[in-house]
Amino acid sequence: MSRSSDDGAHYATHDTSINGNETTTNSNDKALLASLGYKQELKRKFTVVELFGFGFSISAIVPSVASVLFYSLPNGGPSAMIWGWATCSVFLMCIALAIAELGSSAPTSGGLYYWTHKFSSPKYRNLLAWIVGYTNTITYITGILGVDYSCALQIMAGASIGTGTFVPTVHQTYGVYCAVLVSHGIVASLATGILARLQWSFIVLNIALVLIILIGLPIATPSEFMNTASYTFGNFENLTLWPSGYAFILSFLAPLWSVGGFDAGVHISEEAVNANVAVPWAIVTVTSIGCTLGFALQICVAFCMGPDTISILSDPIGIPFATILHNSFNRNTTLAVWSLIIIALWMAGSSMTMSASRQAFAFSRDGALPFSRYLYRINSRSGTPVNCVWFAVTVAGLLGLLTFAGSAATTAIFSMGVVGQYVVNSIPITARFLGPHKFVPGPFSLGIFSKPIGCIAVLWMWFMTIALLFPTEPDPTATNMNYSAVVIGGVILLSVIYFYFPKYGGVYWFNGPVANVSEETFADVKHDHEASLGHDAGVKSG
Repeated sequence: MSRSSDDGAHYATHDTSINGNETTTNSNDKALLASLGYKQELKRKFTVVELFGFGFSISAIVPSVASVLFYSLPNGGPSAMIWGWATCSVFLMCIALAIAELGSSAPTSGGLYYWTHKFSSPKYRNLLAWIVGYTNTITYITGILGVDYSCALQIMAGASIGTGTFVPTVHQTYGVYCAVLVSHGIVASLATGILARLQWSFIVLNIALVLIILIGLPIATPSEFMNTASYTFGNFENLTLWPSGYAFILSFLAPLWSVGGFDAGVHISEEAVNANVAVPWAIVTVTSIGCTLGFALQICVAFCMGPDTISILSDPIGIPFATILHNSFNRNTTLAVWSLIIIALWMAGSSMTMSASRQAFAFSRDGALPFSRYLYRINSRSGTPVNCVWFAVTVAGLLGLLTFAGSAATTAIFSMGVVGQYVVNSIPITARFLGPHKFVPGPFSLGIFSKPIGCIAVLWMWFMTIALLFPTEPDPTATNMNYSAVVIGGVILLSVIYFYFPKYGGVYWFNGPVANVSEETFADVKHDHEASLGHDAGVKSG
């Protein structure tokens, strides 16, 4: 559906600075999107720094670490926290670099499924793009569920800290979760300019939280809770029934859940200025800074958590990170810090909702989702896909009902955010190297390192996908079985069934991304772009 590769290459080579001349940049973005087959419908308001803030808020390092510390503590304790994070960081950077290169070449809201269709074999590309599109849509919606339910749990933990006696029920937590969801639906429906400006406050708060923990926690922690360096870096405490080697691998879920959403910025690329430079820059910087700050936080927390891991995991507060803060700070200080963590996690949820809605917008633009004609609408007042926002919020609310089925179902839904992401990220990267179509790099290119980095990224994602589908215990029962395979397998199976469904299935009508730019419009955009380049050249020579 897109224009020729030569057209894409032509527009990818102009104005590769971070900021660029405004006129040329706007023209370049519009022309590049037209070369990919789409007209400009959303407003480009996100600068490169605001795009970084968007990804940084989704990573939300301190709130993320606070939410997933229970993965690493029983699977190796302090040394797993530190060395597990360090190990994963290397491979997470490979994934980020591979996705950034694709994002620079073709920055469109469709992202993964667009790339899959573009580079895959003609025989399979419709089916693969369909599977990737549906899986990525559901993955981002479950990402909303994971972030917002974690936010609800942390609100309830704050209530427990404040009262000392409050123990929330599942019904109460779900009610708070729904309230958080609705608030994110309202925010994600705002105009793009407002959403872009909000990112500055997101950046400031997340950096402030990191500094509060890195500086304040060691100062406030009593001596009885301070661990020695040998204990912090060398003590491996396996509280599971798995062998220590596999327990260490299970601890990886903490950094994998914290540093993810590599394509989140791609989904708002049609709202970003100088997208083919800003998108890869944001992906790489968010991942590298997230990995670095997360590693520092792991060391700090491991030093200040005390030696009794079992007490931390069994504390009535219910969240190990909150327990560690409560052991170090007084109650009022803990509540103050915890309130900031909740706000930062709320911010992450708003950005996740925005990203999920843009993925739904792109997929409905190509007619793939049910009720696409209603979802693919831009609100005249805000200039944003409001229908897609509330579609994502509604589905996330319904999926949240699975939390009533118990911890096994909840964990499976949360794991979908990692497993589903790795499945869909690996397909376009693989297709790029194995498919028959030539890859035309954008301004961000890895050159000769592209293939080895891509191979490492794909092999890592396949390895971790298999590892994370294993049960939590060697001899699982119905209550502690890992149902992640059922969830991700169910999503893929249902999408395939829908694709081949008699008469109405996608096999009869889905041909991948659908161009909505006519030849005449494309020619006009191309002419305007070349005219702006000529004007800028004249100004510079003058």
